[in-house]
Amino acid sequence: MKMTAQAMAQTIDHTLLRPDATPAMVAQLCAEAQEHQFKAVCVNGCHVGQAGLALKGSGISVCAVIGFPLGANAGPAKAQEAMLAAADGADEIDMVLNIGRLKAQEDANVLRDVRNVRNAIGDRICLKVIIETCLLSESEKVRACELSRDAGADFVKTSTGFAGGGATTADVALMRKTVGDAMGVKASGGIKDWETATAMLSAGANRLGTSSGVAILGSAPA
Repeated sequence: MKMTAQAMAQTIDHTLLRPDATPAMVAQLCAEAQEHQFKAVCVNGCHVGQAGLALKGSGISVCAVIGFPLGANAGPAKAQEAMLAAADGADEIDMVLNIGRLKAQEDANVLRDVRNVRNAIGDRICLKVIIETCLLSESEKVRACELSRDAGADFVKTSTGFAGGGATTADVALMRKTVGDAMGVKASGGIKDWETATAMLSAGANRLGTSSGVAILGSAPA
């Protein structure tokens, strides 16, 4: 896939989800996002207000993770967390699916989990659902995508990056095949260079979650 560094930047959610992230690190993240014109920054909920103020008027979105990284929070807690992030200025929400409920085939519970967050934040805010592909069988990945779609999500996302596995082109292709053109697909986890980033986009992703956005742009072919 041939693309410019500018076009690549507009696919990247510049990410800082480390538990030891400080306000100074968040400030640097936002400054890098403005310098390189990334699509969004992705942060934990406690940093949303700071990121929103730093990026006000820039056109760069603020994304908050919800139920992160396990997805095992009670459903109402996820909805409340998402509502608070939206009130603090989040433009996008990346929530973790209830993976254990999915594996137990409790599809109604999984559907309700996502739909509660969708209802809590309304239709204006972009909702991405992290399905944690490294923990799922192929059929479970398909069901996770279908349930996320049926619950009203805008994107499905591969990974948190905290479960021992990240994005693969095979998973991205399967997710794209499952949702078709109805939803976005975000690849996240282990994307650290231009070659990997372009492979994910070629496989069907249209957003990339990475803490290596600056390095990816720096490795663009001349």
